[in-house]
Amino acid sequence: MRQRFIAYLIGLVLIPVCSCSHNGSKNDLQNAENRILPQEDGTYSLKLDKAACYNDVTDPSGNTAEWKIFISKPGRFKVWLSSATKDTTDLHYANSVRISMLDKQFEVVPACDKIINASGEYPASYFRADSYMGSFFVSEPGDYTIQVISEKVIAKNTIANSNLAADDTMLMSVFLTPMNR
Repeated sequence: MRQRFIAYLIGLVLIPVCSCSHNGSKNDLQNAENRILPQEDGTYSLKLDKAACYNDVTDPSGNTAEWKIFISKPGRFKVWLSSATKDTTDLHYANSVRISMLDKQFEVVPACDKIINASGEYPASYFRADSYMGSFFVSEPGDYTIQVISEKVIAKNTIANSNLAADDTMLMSVFLTPMNR
């Protein structure tokens, strides 16, 4: 009887220890690595070269970029579209840009709301133009997906294999900045 009791106790100790050492499946780890996390100030920087992109050669207005982000602190976020442009008066978007998250979608023709001298991530002859697109409210922390649909969404490998980089305006990234009260 005593041996059975000791074997039972050892079993109770080993089961939790063995199960706690499981770190998740390979897919869970890969999904966690692909998520965009906030910067120290709470801003999410969604760069086009880090997005999953879909390009339609016959109808570029349906080109799509998608990011998975983890929102750790709920609240309202301003959405900014960042473009590299040579012309600071007109961004030359042929169609409106659609940005969607949760059940909300914006459809806006980007304007030059902020012009910033290009940093090292932009080609030398370009300026950075930030366009305010709207705001999203997120009520709970968790994983979310953001999509941008525009003719200016061009996958990095497509740019490298063509002469598309010579365009006057290139979509570069989307920023979500927390709104403070």
